[in-house]
Amino acid sequence: MGERAVGGTARAARATDIYATHRNLLFTVAYEILGSASDAEDVLQETWLRWVGVDLEKVRDQRAYLVQITTRQSLSRLRTLGRRKESYVGAWLPEPLLTAPDVADDVELAESVSMAMMLVLETLSPTERAVFVLREVFDVDYDEIAAAVDKSPAAVRQIAHRARDHVAARRSRGVATAAETRDALKAFQRAVETGDLQGLLDLLAPDVVLVGDGGGIAQAVLNPVKGADRVGRVLANGLGRIAGGSLLPAQVNGHPALVLRFDDAIDTVVTLRIDDGLITALYAVRNPEKLSHMTQEIRLRR
Repeated sequence: MGERAVGGTARAARATDIYATHRNLLFTVAYEILGSASDAEDVLQETWLRWVGVDLEKVRDQRAYLVQITTRQSLSRLRTLGRRKESYVGAWLPEPLLTAPDVADDVELAESVSMAMMLVLETLSPTERAVFVLREVFDVDYDEIAAAVDKSPAAVRQIAHRARDHVAARRSRGVATAAETRDALKAFQRAVETGDLQGLLDLLAPDVVLVGDGGGIAQAVLNPVKGADRVGRVLANGLGRIAGGSLLPAQVNGHPALVLRFDDAIDTVVTLRIDDGLITALYAVRNPEKLSHMTQEIRLRR
């Protein structure tokens, strides 16, 4: 084997090691910009293909360079996804992301990937969303963000300020304790499994909202359902579907969730928002195209 081949192998190995070190960060950046785990994985593949062609000796800050590639690829894909969402059937929810228990312990990270926050991020422009994620979630320097979004540092500061105010006006203020979250999830699962309608109603906040996402493929409520009585009736109508399936408690997007499975296939993922011990929001994803990534994740973790 010649020296050039040996050198090339060594460079590829080094590039792989650097990429692997930052992969979790890059995935989270892409997911928070896109709201889709499968699209985030595609972006990481594109990031990798560009990274292996880079002269590493000329890269001053490897993490910043990788974040820059990932952000640019995410923004390009986000604009394409935006056109798809315009014709989406019913409410659109982010692709549910299975998260480790320790993510829930990191309140800021758990909130940043929560369904509620991801929906708030949907109301930002693509550039505002990228700037907010990089600055507010990952504390990336303004100069680095400017390079990633092709703006001046001064413009990025203005965008960050505007996005921060926009999100602050719409984000939830409540934070449930670990005990409240654990108890509410157990009570919710017990009520669902036993068909205890009154038990379900007792867990719902008066202004609770249920958002469903079937994507026109699976049956789901087309518009958000608001109020404990109305949400309770929708849940009661769905209790009959549980028979024959199994409910798996999980952490999804940093919050408690129930995963309904029939045999080995995920049918529904319901993520809960809990404030002061009561359920204030339920996000039910039934679109099978959004559940394939989680199905693979659960199989890998067995």
